[in-house]
Amino acid sequence: MEHILNVWLLGTFFILVTAQERHGCVLSELGPNIEATEYRTIFRPGQELALSCKLGYTSILGPRTIVCTDDGEWTETKFKCIAKRCPNPDPLSNGDLYYEDTVYQSTINYTCHEGYTLSGPKNAKCQADGTWSTTVPECKPVSCGLAPIPKFGLISFNKKISGNATYFGTHGTYKCLPPYVLFGNAHAECTASGNWTKTPECRVVTCPPPENIFNGYMSSNDQRRYNFMETVQYGCNGDYMLQGSFQISCQKNGDWSEKPACKAPCRIDIGRGRILYKEKKLWIGDLDPNKVFHNDIVSVYCLDKVRNCGYAVSTQCIDGNLKIPECFKEPSGIEYTFHSGSLPSEIEQC
Repeated sequence: MEHILNVWLLGTFFILVTAQERHGCVLSELGPNIEATEYRTIFRPGQELALSCKLGYTSILGPRTIVCTDDGEWTETKFKCIAKRCPNPDPLSNGDLYYEDTVYQSTINYTCHEGYTLSGPKNAKCQADGTWSTTVPECKPVSCGLAPIPKFGLISFNKKISGNATYFGTHGTYKCLPPYVLFGNAHAECTASGNWTKTPECRVVTCPPPENIFNGYMSSNDQRRYNFMETVQYGCNGDYMLQGSFQISCQKNGDWSEKPACKAPCRIDIGRGRILYKEKKLWIGDLDPNKVFHNDIVSVYCLDKVRNCGYAVSTQCIDGNLKIPECFKEPSGIEYTFHSGSLPSEIEQC
């Protein structure tokens, strides 16, 4: 009888425990990046479970604890875990950085501009503690060494040079010692490839003795070779007018610059009439001597027969030649002497 009672009591306890477990809470999925402080299959009603965030994440909202209720459900919570954020990365001097975000496990990729090489890691990762895995690397300029200098030449740099090293972005200017002349590019540059641009040459340049010009003279008649950039001046005889530069120079190609020319004055080939010269109306007989200079402009007067009025027509002296316009009709001696008031230059102007 005692044995039967013990079996009955044991069966009753098993039923109670089973019923209690049936109404417990099961540990299911907690949510993205959330973890529990303890792991069991079943939690009894009234038991609490503390929540926390996985490594690299931080909590927002709450509560941080959920409780197993009598109906086998967990109490509600708004507890969430979001990724920790690293600070905005520092800029990379002479380079660029590429990234999409600054949260945990985000990556920054570093590259340098042309002419610079990366010193340090190529990338950095946002770590669980909210810091970047490495500091910003450095973009160092490419080294070129000292620039080659041509024989009989020199170079001046745009910045102070220390030791035997120069770097990308360094510029220089070549010059030649007199009487040598620079052939090639005077501008030098340390390039992204680590080499200097092509070195020019210094050569001697001379020009043959210059020739005189017709109706002119030179400042020097030395029959010798002239050095680069040496000059000679020209002038014209008498009333001849110099056209072009009064000075020529020995050029880089060994030739002289273009010589000027002496242009002859002109005679106004009319015997009777009135002209307009240098904004003055003059009778041709009052122009003494009868001469205008090269490039001077003279106007003669023509008659508009339809409207019976006079008008001035210009002509220009070109190296001794002054063409009289066809419309000009030279008056007779009588007209010119006794009826000058009826000439085209004296009547009403059109």
